[in-house]
Amino acid sequence: MTGGRSVLLLAHTGRPAAVRSARLVHERLSGAGLTVRMLEDEVRELAAVGCELSPVEAVAPEVAAHGVELVMVLGGDGTLLRAAELARPAGAPLLGVNLGHVGFLAEAEREDLGATVRSVVNRDYVVEERMTLDVAVFNGGRGDGDPPVRSWALNEATVEKADSRRMLEMVLEVDGRPLSSWGCDGVVCATPTGSTAHAFSAGGPVVWPDVEALMVVPISAHALFARPLVVGPEATVALEVLPDTTPGVLWCDGRRMVELPVGARIEITRADTPVRLARLHRAPFTDRLVAKFGLPVAGWRGRVEHER
Repeated sequence: MTGGRSVLLLAHTGRPAAVRSARLVHERLSGAGLTVRMLEDEVRELAAVGCELSPVEAVAPEVAAHGVELVMVLGGDGTLLRAAELARPAGAPLLGVNLGHVGFLAEAEREDLGATVRSVVNRDYVVEERMTLDVAVFNGGRGDGDPPVRSWALNEATVEKADSRRMLEMVLEVDGRPLSSWGCDGVVCATPTGSTAHAFSAGGPVVWPDVEALMVVPISAHALFARPLVVGPEATVALEVLPDTTPGVLWCDGRRMVELPVGARIEITRADTPVRLARLHRAPFTDRLVAKFGLPVAGWRGRVEHER
């Protein structure tokens, strides 16, 4: 018995592989008695390419994840980050099926789709919570009396220069005290989940997801002290765009943008609301790193039995 169970299905409708996968997932979930819910726009987009799914519950984004057991995502990390915007306020767990390249946030690969659907039907998964960031931009509205512009991030909040011809002059503050200033292309403030995303490409450390911390990674900084920093989960990190420099722009997970005038201040703290991820496999994070990045481990023996 399914007991009125429902799953929100999100797909990258611009990818033929996602369209085919959506049809298969819908067929098997519906066949098992689950209600498949989809965004109204995605239902229309799938129908336009000849993929008409029925029965399906077409819903608006603002209520899409309310009351569902799971949000199943077909696509890459970008699609999963879009899904997180819907799932986070509803507290619904996300289960990603990777149809992209690395797909670090995804739990399953396309070739395992049938087994993944069976796990959903059988509730054969566990849910873990991932730390997110609250981001407040003061003077982001350009008026001194304006309230702060607020956003959030699962992976990272990135401050970048708006003018490619000039460096962005910034000063970093941690827990109310100034630490250093840089002329740079930008700064990435990342969660452990985001340590394998933009922060990684900027030279930051890989942090295991069970570690609670916040990373600060300067991008192409011209300064003596410009190493990546790891601070505690209760720290408040602030960045200020200095006078006589170029304006900047803030991106949260590469999806939500705030313009940063000269003098803007960005405060980043740990958020109270996590993102919940459904996990099918209990493999160590080390194994995920090796598999996703294709790391060379040939020759590893491990501890032999008589050494244990």
